[in-house]
Amino acid sequence: MRPTRPISWLTPARKAFDGFPEGAREVFIDALSVAAEGGKAGIAKPMKGLGSGVFEIALPYRGNAFRVVYAVQLGDDLWVVHAFQKKSTQGIKTPKHDIDLIKDRLKRLKEMLR
Repeated sequence: MRPTRPISWLTPARKAFDGFPEGAREVFIDALSVAAEGGKAGIAKPMKGLGSGVFEIALPYRGNAFRVVYAVQLGDDLWVVHAFQKKSTQGIKTPKHDIDLIKDRLKRLKEMLR
């Protein structure tokens, strides 16, 4: 059995996450804990176009859609790089501005961890 990875947060992701409803936060923490133990929660899926090891947890909660993006192949920790409430009412696609933000945060995090 693999040791549990620490869960680390980029500050903007943590601030956004702390604004989620408590029930939604609990579901996300459970899913992140599964990932930290080397598994993949059923509500997590790989994000296309961002490289291997980057996953998105999507949660519909009380008529809203919340998302958390994390990376598992950066250092020893599981890194939460983005958390947001999806505003679009059409489709399930992650908005481009969020994808761009995730890419930028991943790039800066990789540089920081060198």
